Amino acid sequence: MSPGSTSRADANRRRILDVALAELLRDPDASMDRIARAAGVVRRTVYGHFPSREALIGTLADEAVAALATADTTGREGVANPAEALARSVLAVWDVADRYRLLVAPAQRTVALPGITERLAPVRENKVRLLRRGLDEGAFVSPLPALALASVHEQILVALMEAVNDDLLDPRAAARSAAVTVLTASGVPAHLAVALVARVDTHATPPELD
Repeated sequence: MSPGSTSRADANRRRILDVALAELLRDPDASMDRIARAAGVVRRTVYGHFPSREALIGTLADEAVAALATADTTGREGVANPAEALARSVLAVWDVADRYRLLVAPAQRTVALPGITERLAPVRENKVRLLRRGLDEGAFVSPLPALALASVHEQILVALMEAVNDDLLDPRAAARSAAVTVLTASGVPAHLAVALVARVDTHATPPELD
């Protein structure tokens, strides 16, 4: 294949992925035919890059996890305090997760749960190290070991994404709500968690305490 053909193939693949994400965000059950039409290519071209709808969604999941990993690292970079690092990490991760949140349901159906867990391993390892340090230093208090607590955090974020999808949570407040919820699940008192998140995040509507 010539360099020009390779470039065109790469461009087609990128366009298919971008269009697929947009279509799946509008309709999580969007078919490969619909994605092909929206991308302006024939169905055969889509299948040439992705042999199945499962493979396409799996690739989008890989891209989402890579973006999450970058956001997690960037969000807490240079922050020594474990609670603040966790808050900044959740806020940064939520900005990425919010873009993909409507894919949660189809990804869980399409990409086996062990596959999702495996994809999240690098992010989880970083989170476990942070939680372990916070538990050792007394910034966090939990009956759970760091690995189990990290798993709880993941489930909290997924549940909150689904809550936004189901109109149970205002998306404008979701980032701060997620950060406060994760902090309180780690043993940080609610009033301190709210104050900390308000201090480090200035672009979202703060959650209210009952």
